[in-house]
Amino acid sequence: MHGRREPQRIETVIIGGGQSGLATGYHLQRRGRSFVILDAEKRVGDGWRKRWDSLRLFTPARLSALPGLRCPGTAWDFPTRDEFADYLERYAGHFDFDVRSGLHVDRIQRLGDRYMVVAGEECFEADHVVLATGAHREPRLPAFAPELAPEILQMHSSNYRRPEELRPGSVLVVGAANSGAEIALELAGQRQVWLAGRQPPVFPTRSGSIRGRVAMTVFVFAARHLVTIRTPLGRRVRPFILTHPAPLIRVKPADLAAAGVRRTGRVASVRDGRPVVEDGTALDVANVIWCTGFRSDFSWIDLPAFPGGAEPVHYRGVVAGEPGLYLVGQLFQYALASTFIAGAARDADYIAAAIESRVRGRLRSAERPGAARSATV
Repeated sequence: MHGRREPQRIETVIIGGGQSGLATGYHLQRRGRSFVILDAEKRVGDGWRKRWDSLRLFTPARLSALPGLRCPGTAWDFPTRDEFADYLERYAGHFDFDVRSGLHVDRIQRLGDRYMVVAGEECFEADHVVLATGAHREPRLPAFAPELAPEILQMHSSNYRRPEELRPGSVLVVGAANSGAEIALELAGQRQVWLAGRQPPVFPTRSGSIRGRVAMTVFVFAARHLVTIRTPLGRRVRPFILTHPAPLIRVKPADLAAAGVRRTGRVASVRDGRPVVEDGTALDVANVIWCTGFRSDFSWIDLPAFPGGAEPVHYRGVVAGEPGLYLVGQLFQYALASTFIAGAARDADYIAAAIESRVRGRLRSAERPGAARSATV
């Protein structure tokens, strides 16, 4: 404890001030439970503000609201990056959540029947911990990425902001899911763009059209109620969903073709400093943007449920073998809809109910005759 302040005693610590953490706070507050939200960013919403400038949500406003406060924009508009970031900040203020910003959690460990959460010089003792950020997210890059020639500017999509940051010349965007497709389309008006990767499924209708709205409504209903870990369909498709990209929502293959984006296969290696696709073609490009997702790292959690930093076994976010430890914001945590902002809010409600049930169970145990005596023996 040298150099750190005395631990603060908190009933529940929520790690992460994004949509999952804020939704968990809402449901705990509604149940009268006390909590604090720890967020590594300086402002609520900064996780969104750090993404590329032209980003819009992939779900419309009516499907992107957290409980208790409507999302900005008309129902079927797709909020911009900054609109949604500001919405999250306004949400935290609207409900007067205790958000401690600029605190990066370094370690979680057991302290008797509670948890010790260490964030720099700050320490918290908590009965419950909710991991609302998932793991520490590290950009996933292929092992051969360092072999690219130094004159090629390469970056992960998490570091891309705007076209002006790139070097003059052509661009290879690696990863053809929503992020890669949207970045490729943005760049195509200014330079030659290659888009590498297998074609993901495509949402069958145009966003914003009447057919698109109907299809999105049906899709979300199915994702929320039919494709869950409790249904045979959900259990069958969950492994596929966890290992494959989501369908393209706004950008269609025809849009990319019309803009002059060239499609190519998977990037397989590097030869003479140039990226090589699976048919053996070396691409002479000036920039590479890796839209290849993230890997999870739980190694900062010093608990047996996280062996080697792996994701723990859990049911709907309740971690097996670690009473009082929970997850929110995991892909397909309960249903396909867990991927959506509103779906994560439902998962948060389940976790808040589990916390309340655990608190009441401990109170009942303490009130049983002989409980006080046995506790002192």
